[in-house]
Amino acid sequence: MTDCLFCKIIAGEIPSTKVFENDAVFAFRDINPQAPVHILVIPKEHIGSCADVNAVNSAAVAACFEAISEIAKQEGLDNGFRVISNCGADAGQTVPHLHFHILAGTQMGEKLL
Repeated sequence: MTDCLFCKIIAGEIPSTKVFENDAVFAFRDINPQAPVHILVIPKEHIGSCADVNAVNSAAVAACFEAISEIAKQEGLDNGFRVISNCGADAGQTVPHLHFHILAGTQMGEKLL
């Protein structure tokens, strides 16, 4: 998708602080962190949101979660971390490319809101 911010980051057209990359996944530090550790994990394949995941593209989601596990180890997130994906405007999704937030580095409460 030519107009997608995250597709442009993957292509290197927009700079980012990369923390992980393989054939299927790209991960980088969020420019507006909501926790001491805030990393975005995105599939290289453009998928709009969780609502667009299907049998054809679900391997990209599995690859993201495999990467999340590896990134957590790489970042030393031994005390835990939270993974969030916003789906649609009401949930706060601001970039229409499936992505997962890894949040860590502070004790978080049980409540999400």
